[in-house]
Amino acid sequence: MTNKHSATLTYRDAGVDIDAGEALVDRIKPLAAKTMRPGVMAGIGGFGALFQVPAHLKEPVLVSGTDGVGTKLRLAFDWKRHDTVGIDLVAMSVNDILVQGAEPLFFLDYFACGKLSVDTAASVVGGIAKGCELAGCALIGGETAEMPGMYPDGEYDLAGFAVGAVEKARIIDGKSITQGDVVLGLASSGAHSNGYSLLRKILTHANARPGQELDGRPLEDVVMEPTRIYVKSVLAALAEHGPAIKGLAHITGGGLLDNIPRILQPEWCARLHRDAWTMPALFTWLQENGGVADAEMHRVFNCGIGMVMVVAAQQADAVVATLQAHGEAVSRLGEVVARDAPDAPQTVIL
Repeated sequence: MTNKHSATLTYRDAGVDIDAGEALVDRIKPLAAKTMRPGVMAGIGGFGALFQVPAHLKEPVLVSGTDGVGTKLRLAFDWKRHDTVGIDLVAMSVNDILVQGAEPLFFLDYFACGKLSVDTAASVVGGIAKGCELAGCALIGGETAEMPGMYPDGEYDLAGFAVGAVEKARIIDGKSITQGDVVLGLASSGAHSNGYSLLRKILTHANARPGQELDGRPLEDVVMEPTRIYVKSVLAALAEHGPAIKGLAHITGGGLLDNIPRILQPEWCARLHRDAWTMPALFTWLQENGGVADAEMHRVFNCGIGMVMVVAAQQADAVVATLQAHGEAVSRLGEVVARDAPDAPQTVIL
C-alpha cells in the first residue's frame, strides 16, 4: 500500500533498467545459438542450463576453470575496444582446462556494471560467443548484473567459467615427464591477458599513443590482440599422439618461469634456450621502454609462448607436424633435465 504523500519509486529510479536487461538477452540469444553443440539440453533463458556428459567417455572426469581478463579491461574502457575482451575471457578458462586433456564442453559468463549499456554488453558477449566457437564449447548461460553505485559509468567487470571432460585414463598430469623429454612452445598471439598492469605502466612511462605504429600495426591493435585459443589444435595432437604428450602448461601470470614447474615432478627442470624462439616486437618494445630485466620479462609476460607442451623425444617431430598442420607456430624450446638441487629453479632459460 502506497503512502499518498510519498513519491512513487521504481527500480529504474534506483538505477536498474529491467527493460535494458531483457533487450540484452534478446541480443545474446542468437549469438549463443551459434555456439550450440551436442550435449546441450537447455541453455539461455532457463534458471539453469543442462548439458549431457558425452556418451563416448567410459569414465568421464569433469574439469572446471574460472578466470577474468585482468587490467586489460582498463584499456578496453579507455580505448573503447569491447569486441575482443570476450575472446580473452573464454581463452583464459578453456586453455586452463585443456592442459589436463579436457575438451571444453560449455561456458558461462558474468558481466557486472553500474549502468547497463546494451550495445557495449552485446559487443562483449559477441566476443564471448566468438571465443566459444573457436573453442568448440557452448555458451549456455550467464549473469548480467546491473549494480548502481558499484562501477563508474562505462566500466564493467567480467568473469568466466568453463567446464570440460576428459577420459579418466587420459588425464594429463605431468607425472610421466622424465629426463630427455622435449619442451615445445606454441606461439602466443600477443600479451594475451596477463601482465597488463606492468604493460599499462610502460605505456604511460613511454607516453605511448594508441594509434602509433608498432611492427607495422597500430599499437592499440597489437596490445588488444585477443588471447589465442589452443583447444582444437591441441586436442587434435592428443587424439593422434596420445601418451607421447606428457604435460601441458598454459603460460599465464607467472610467465615461463612459474608456470612450467607446475607440471614437473620435484626432481626435474625444464632447460630452455633463449635463441630457440624469437620474442615478438611487442615484448621487445615493452622491455626497451620499461627497462625491464630479462628475468622479470620471463616471469610477467609470455614473451611469445602461450602454451608449453612436453613430449617424448622420439615423437617430438611428429607432434610438431600435427600442431603445424592445425595452424600452430611451434618452437623446440629445450629439454627436461635433472634438477641441480632441491631448491634450484625448475625452469632455466639459457
